[in-house]
Amino acid sequence: MVIFLYPNFEKSHSKECTQKACEILSSLGCKILMPSDCKTALFIDGAGYMSPEEAAKNCDIMISVGGDGTILKCAGLASKTGRELLGINCGRLGFMASLERGELSLLSKLVSGDYTVEERMMLEVSIERKSGNNSVLTALNEAVISGGYGSGIQDFAVYADGLQVSSLRADGLIFSTPTGASAYSLSAGGPLIEPTLDCIEFTQICPHSLFARTMLFSPEKLIEVRFKTDGECAASVSVDGRAPEEITETDRLTIKRSQRRLKLIDICGGAYFRAINSKLMQPVKAADENASDRKADKYEK
Repeated sequence: MVIFLYPNFEKSHSKECTQKACEILSSLGCKILMPSDCKTALFIDGAGYMSPEEAAKNCDIMISVGGDGTILKCAGLASKTGRELLGINCGRLGFMASLERGELSLLSKLVSGDYTVEERMMLEVSIERKSGNNSVLTALNEAVISGGYGSGIQDFAVYADGLQVSSLRADGLIFSTPTGASAYSLSAGGPLIEPTLDCIEFTQICPHSLFARTMLFSPEKLIEVRFKTDGECAASVSVDGRAPEEITETDRLTIKRSQRRLKLIDICGGAYFRAINSKLMQPVKAADENASDRKADKYEK
């Protein structure tokens, strides 16, 4: 079995976690692939170092070592190549990760095949510009449309299959997948959605209304967003926290279900509901644990 390990060395304990994971997987007869830029920071004897794109094509399973942001970075490659993805959490929340860094012994289940795979819906975000410089972006979590620099609150109109369903003033709009419902949308007041469902969630950011509510759209719907700006300020769209792209009133912005899906590995079973209980329902405990990690890091340095 060929395993592509994608670590984020900016996360605490990620280097030691990656090294231990390599040792366990190698002892199980697995071949290890890693990104070329990791070779200086962590050299693993016998590992193959190459570009992430090449590694994703040549592996059987991808493993991200970091936080949820690292999983988001890997999701594009994994969904494009059809590879299954496992997340090992070395970050603060790690809501999408199936394993914590203290559970690496369970990696043996990858070789035995003793795990389940959840297929997660993704979004396709299209920007059609009069200049012809169009963009097509893929999101695992969400697309965030917000006002341009200095414009503050903005007028938005939302259409589903050509019919207007909302007209509002707000700081911005969030269109998320069920996976992304536990991320930015949740912070903006949206509900949790079981991530194996297919739907498009629409949540407003600081709406100027007493009656604004989250809406759920069928995955077959084609969503279009239009907006008006004051002066020359444009709006922007950011996908999965990546750098925003500027859009203007004359651009056509549409959102729909992507044909690509992410195959996310769940080693222990029920990872989503366990994460809700351990990471969202007990914020004080989670904060204490993070503080302990930071204190330990301080002494280690």
